[in-house]
Amino acid sequence: MTTRYTETHEWVNLEGDTATIGITHHAAEELGDVVFVEAKEAGTELAAGEAVAVVESVKAASDIYTPLQATVLSFNEKLSDDPSLINSAPEGEGWIVKVKLASPEEFDRLLSAEQYQQKL
Repeated sequence: MTTRYTETHEWVNLEGDTATIGITHHAAEELGDVVFVEAKEAGTELAAGEAVAVVESVKAASDIYTPLQATVLSFNEKLSDDPSLINSAPEGEGWIVKVKLASPEEFDRLLSAEQYQQKL
């Protein structure tokens, strides 16, 4: 499994044509304590750059974007009961959505871990 990153602090893991999207440790730290997460419904088709979810913290509400054209497959239901998973495990159990990519080959356009770190 390969992980790529966006300049807007999302991470994307790709397996076949299915991508898991969440926010990075950096983004989780910037947001503070997450209190609510909501995502688009399964079956929603999104263009690259469209908001796929909203994460609300004690500080602010932030849109989470899909970096590639995709269709929403599922939302991490654990976040409904425990949104703080985004703080404790943002790049693990705190994943937000799974999507089916329209063009999986576009995944390689996203930032590598090294490129993302240089942007911070």
